[in-house]
Amino acid sequence: MKYFTNVQTLSELRSQYKELLKQYHPDNGGSEEITKTINIEYENLFKALKNHHENSSDNSKSTYRKNMYDWENDKALRNILSKIINFNGLEIEIIGQWIWCFNSYNYHKELKELGFKFGSQKRAWYYHTEAFRKKTHKIIPLDDSRNYYGTTKIKTNNRELLEA
Repeated sequence: MKYFTNVQTLSELRSQYKELLKQYHPDNGGSEEITKTINIEYENLFKALKNHHENSSDNSKSTYRKNMYDWENDKALRNILSKIINFNGLEIEIIGQWIWCFNSYNYHKELKELGFKFGSQKRAWYYHTEAFRKKTHKIIPLDDSRNYYGTTKIKTNNRELLEA
């Protein structure tokens, strides 16, 4: 390209085009030949940038589809939650798409049978479906996860156990 330099977006292309026309248009003392060359370069760059933008928007659409809300995952989490909601004294917290159970010593056998795993560093049982897989072995503090994904604490039935 002879006249356009370092153009990355359509808005940059348009602003450079306007500046070039101010400088080289025949009405402003420029020549018709240079104006024609600028117009040809503009059209070629416009097509290339537009195609690039459309291709990248297709990628964003596929990324959007990949990250769409997963109703089956939600159903599985609600199913597990309904099984543990009545555990007396269990502190349940949903962080993102993970269920965390604190103060769970009395229910460790039941939680393990339901597919929960124990996080020894966090001292809590956790559950997630196969839809979510952590891609690194980096340990993320719970507060960071809470801040990033959001959190909801679930109120359980805190019935007093009746002694016979």
